[in-house]
Amino acid sequence: MNIVKLHRFNAGVTALEMGYGMVGRPLMNVHCYLVGDTLIDSGQTRMARTVKTFIRGHRIRRLLLTHHHEDHSGNAALVAGACGATVLGHPLTARKMVHIHPILPYQHFIWGRARRVDVSPLPAVVESDGYRFIPIHTPGHSRDHTVYLEPGNGWLFCGDLYLGDRIKFFRSDEKIDLQIRSLRAVLRYDFEALFCGHNPVLNNGRRRLRAKLAYLEDIAGTVRSLMARGLPEREIIRRLDRKQDRLVKTITMGNVSFANMVRSAIHAA
Repeated sequence: MNIVKLHRFNAGVTALEMGYGMVGRPLMNVHCYLVGDTLIDSGQTRMARTVKTFIRGHRIRRLLLTHHHEDHSGNAALVAGACGATVLGHPLTARKMVHIHPILPYQHFIWGRARRVDVSPLPAVVESDGYRFIPIHTPGHSRDHTVYLEPGNGWLFCGDLYLGDRIKFFRSDEKIDLQIRSLRAVLRYDFEALFCGHNPVLNNGRRRLRAKLAYLEDIAGTVRSLMARGLPEREIIRRLDRKQDRLVKTITMGNVSFANMVRSAIHAA
């Protein structure tokens, strides 16, 4: 069962929401955002037909990628080829999109594999159609993760920086200390709306990011405290685990789990 929804957020932001479900409802929906002639992220290749239909009706000159993960970059090659759009992203994103690495079975099933595409370097400011997008490198969810601030309207196109106030799990390669640092850096800016790749929040965006920062800081602090008492990793995970990740942990074969968040905090301590 696939889900396709079109949203018009605020003045000037159109969102294409997509979810792919071979059996039952999608595990997670993905958003890509159109502002003037600029598209932010491109969705998953499993929904390539939907993206192709969407871009036919719009003049798209550039695609800004928040990071290389296949649910955000999956249709970058399609957009570049169909529209002649320039794909822009962090240098690490460019490297990842030229050398596409194998992905796990669950990623194939839910998102599909991205295709190779050339990614051009980001300028300090991307300007077009009266909008200004300021790239801010925010590693943690991935090494190349980048958000885009549109200061004139108070919009933050934040990829996977937010996701939720109290997230339940981490990918195995996520770094909690880098996420904390990135959240602190972004909170120095002024914005109202969070155009998240999976969970957009139109009001009180800074407050919601502060809530996530406080949650991650609390996890990291608690882990440090338990380590100081001499508790081993397995016991720390057992004490903190709320057992809310079991379905996702099973589907992803442990690549996504709460335990990964705790391990990241242990390694960062």
